[in-house]
Amino acid sequence: MNDYSPVTMKDLARELGVSVSTVSRALKNSPRISRKQCERIQKYAASRHFVPNRLAETLRTSKKQRSKVIGVIIPQFVHYYFSTILSGIEEEASAHGYSLLVAQSNEQYEREVKICRSFFESQVCGIIVSQAKDTIRYDHFQALIDSGLPLVFYDRICTGIEASRVVVDDYMGAYNAVTHLIQTGCRRIAFYGASMKLEISKNRYNGYRDALLKNHLQPDERFIRECDNRHDAEIITPDIMNIENGPDAFFAVNDDTAIGILYSVKRMGFRVPQDISICGFTNGERAIACDPMLTTVEQRGVRVGEEAANILIGKAEGLIPLDKVERRVVRTRLIVRGTTR
Repeated sequence: MNDYSPVTMKDLARELGVSVSTVSRALKNSPRISRKQCERIQKYAASRHFVPNRLAETLRTSKKQRSKVIGVIIPQFVHYYFSTILSGIEEEASAHGYSLLVAQSNEQYEREVKICRSFFESQVCGIIVSQAKDTIRYDHFQALIDSGLPLVFYDRICTGIEASRVVVDDYMGAYNAVTHLIQTGCRRIAFYGASMKLEISKNRYNGYRDALLKNHLQPDERFIRECDNRHDAEIITPDIMNIENGPDAFFAVNDDTAIGILYSVKRMGFRVPQDISICGFTNGERAIACDPMLTTVEQRGVRVGEEAANILIGKAEGLIPLDKVERRVVRTRLIVRGTTR
């Protein structure tokens, strides 16, 4: 058993050498069990951090008795995209009489595990989550599923877990963006992406690569970097621009990174989009607050949140079987503005 898997009454009974019914009665201070036996079982249950799993009973009983709180895990509150997803989740949840319990993993695996445990112990009716960048082990997610708790991934999905998920069409979003750059005359297109451990980064890179190959262009390894924030983009971009026969365009994994590229090339004296074209991915508020305004791929975060909440509520209310894996894809669209020709 991993260090997160919830301890059951069956586990306690086996470890103490008594029946499950004896454990159940002792935990309820039943007069049918001696005081000494009750204290022994209760003390041992506390040492094993046992939490009575009312969730399974809740999922089997009527709507009035069911938990109406959804746990939501956000990687970071500061990102515009995640805030729009949260808005979509809240709107759909509120329309069905549910409230939210929201926590931030801050991109940390250990914090994500603790939040999952806390949500489980709080008896939420299910969890909607986008995994942290640091997450490479998934036992905590599998334990939730094994316990019968509905789990829905959004944006960053866990491919090692059979769970419902809602994503945007990252591949086609990237493919269409890079195709636009090529059609407007760009030939040496750089790619700034997140860690390839993340499925979204793989999909966006594959869209970038395939758009190049489709147009008889080869990806240039000199122009491909792991960079997913403005700070790093401002550091990395001057080095790439100083490469002989450097890039004439950039496709970035998100808007913040694209804006870092924009400010860097402008400081170096390049004109945008005459000399350098730039495309981001998000279509947040910052995309129209820069000069020139940013061409970007719109992710439709509110819709992602609505779909994720719809699946979770469907499972919590028995409209969607717990063991059915729902896979929903929200289409992106390219928003052309001033940073491309």
